Amino acid sequence: MSVENWPYPPIVAHRGGGKLAPENTLAAIDVGAQYGHTMIEFDAKLSDDKQVFLLHDDTLDRTSNGWGVAGDLSWSKLSQLDAGGWYSREYEGEPLALLRDVADRCRQHQMMANIEIKPTTGKEVETGRDVALAARELWQGQTAPLLSSFSYEALEAAMQAAPELPRGLLLDEWHEDWQALTSALGCVSIHLNHKLLDAERTAQLKAAGLHILVYTVNQPARARELLNWGVDAICTDRIDIIGPDFR
Repeated sequence: MSVENWPYPPIVAHRGGGKLAPENTLAAIDVGAQYGHTMIEFDAKLSDDKQVFLLHDDTLDRTSNGWGVAGDLSWSKLSQLDAGGWYSREYEGEPLALLRDVADRCRQHQMMANIEIKPTTGKEVETGRDVALAARELWQGQTAPLLSSFSYEALEAAMQAAPELPRGLLLDEWHEDWQALTSALGCVSIHLNHKLLDAERTAQLKAAGLHILVYTVNQPARARELLNWGVDAICTDRIDIIGPDFR
């Protein structure tokens, strides 16, 4: 994908359903679709037996009834956990989601995807490679998923495994060498904490030919400001008030 070819919408539903559903679940994706969103962001990692599934943290404790490092467990054990009950009784019994099921749900809802590669600590290279290979296969016939990661090693491995998939480097702090980093990874975009941006920095990034995705913007006034500066995509938890038609 060339930098010029950017098919993604300006508003992206964070972790599927923002704050309106248990994050990184199929139920969350359904909620995002109910609000009319056409693109979701979610986090992908590997089980001990190399299944790609959705989870943000290294550990299970915050968003499931499990505990410990998720990547140390087999999918047969992970699949038995409740990933919805922590959020509300309405979602009790909602399982962790496999990437292949997410791809099917995206096809069903005609939604695009930003897959954040979220490796278990120490498994950056294999996670980047395996997520990219799975994404290439599972999203055939759909808009190519946008791969991103805070891990340079994971994104480099993704580039080597599936170079045709678009990539974006995630940064939570401003790096003066952003241009060298994104160039080395063949990135079409840079994904930043929105607090790092002002109009000048936005102009710099755009002049370098990069698209810009920012996270996590929950105030409409700030979202509007960023879009006016030229930011291409905004990831939000408030999918109810920053909707797909937001301008």
